[in-house]
Amino acid sequence: MTSVYGPVADWQSDFDHADPEYNRNIHAIWEDLKAAGCPIARTERYGGAWLPLTHEMVHEIAYDTDHFTSRTVVVGQIKPHEVDHLPEFASPPAPIGGAPPITSDPPFHQHARRLLLPAFAPKKIDPLRPEIERMCNELIDKMGDKDAVDAAVEYSQHIPVMIIAHMLGLPLEDADRFRSWVHLVLESVNAPREEREGRFHEFNEYLETHIRDHIENPREDLINDLLNAELMGTKLTTEMVGGMVTLILIAGIDTTWSGIGNSIWHLATNAVDRRRLAENPDMIPVAVEEFLRAYAPVTMARLVTEDHEFHGVQMKQHDWVLLPFPAANRDPEQFENPTEVVIDREVNRHSAFGLGIHRCIGSNLARLEMNVAVKVFLERFPDFELVTDEETVWSTGQVRGPRRLPVRVLSRR
Repeated sequence: MTSVYGPVADWQSDFDHADPEYNRNIHAIWEDLKAAGCPIARTERYGGAWLPLTHEMVHEIAYDTDHFTSRTVVVGQIKPHEVDHLPEFASPPAPIGGAPPITSDPPFHQHARRLLLPAFAPKKIDPLRPEIERMCNELIDKMGDKDAVDAAVEYSQHIPVMIIAHMLGLPLEDADRFRSWVHLVLESVNAPREEREGRFHEFNEYLETHIRDHIENPREDLINDLLNAELMGTKLTTEMVGGMVTLILIAGIDTTWSGIGNSIWHLATNAVDRRRLAENPDMIPVAVEEFLRAYAPVTMARLVTEDHEFHGVQMKQHDWVLLPFPAANRDPEQFENPTEVVIDREVNRHSAFGLGIHRCIGSNLARLEMNVAVKVFLERFPDFELVTDEETVWSTGQVRGPRRLPVRVLSRR
């Protein structure tokens, strides 16, 4: 992928979260920055952005909706106030944003959030367990008797796509398109704008087509639930439904895909933990919480609403601020031995699902998918390891997870 910015010169003053080296070496980069006395990095890329690395800072920004707006949560080259003439990149102004409720500010946010909460409540999500188990076993059956498999391409990337497509009533045969749009929205943010424009148009047309089809041919799924919903006494516009569907489609796929992949990567590189979980599957739920803490996939973003001094740095109106929840989860002020993965960690109030008003609506579903995916993989492949002579390829951008994960199967059931 071509970048408009070129390679990073200095992570402290020129960082780029979409540079392939960032996610590949993310923990070492953070440790080097903090060791150099830099708890908050700065870059002029993307028109100016900040990267705080302590739990205190991330927590403070996440809860401060006065100085930091959620109007858009993905860092891009063009900021909302600059793009009124570029509708494919623009987003509606606060407090709504383009993908409510994640792009919404108070007071609108709470009303939009209430519309989605019932669809992701435990009583709706828990009955999906048998279907997720069936999907996971079917994916492993398709791998056949190969000695080496790609746990990302052949396994983790498929599981959330199947579930989200089912919930939204979208065709599963479009799975590759969904993944390509995840890449478009979250990973290619430093690619030339002209490379992205046509694909954004294609994505928007796809959603509009399926929303129209749901209007003309109602069925029982989440898109029709949204079309029938009212917000403060008024039916949702098709644009708002499209924004909510975008949120569910993009966030619901990539975050869980990455969380499953991160968990399998850890087990492929740690024989002791792999053996413990294979022999004690009842430990998996606690271990998944530790994988979420140690390898939290998601970094959100905010925009500075007005010039603001923050912990000694001068933030300017319209600056980006990244919220790396994974870094907050590795803060020694918050966790004992934070860089160590302890699969039976007892105290684990991690921030993998975010902090503040935008805590992940889909956390129940993500946890279920991760628990089932790890359990089934270990049941079918009790012993496996990373293929060290092939490259593990990591995502780029604000969601971190393996995109290629070659593992050698040492035993199977």
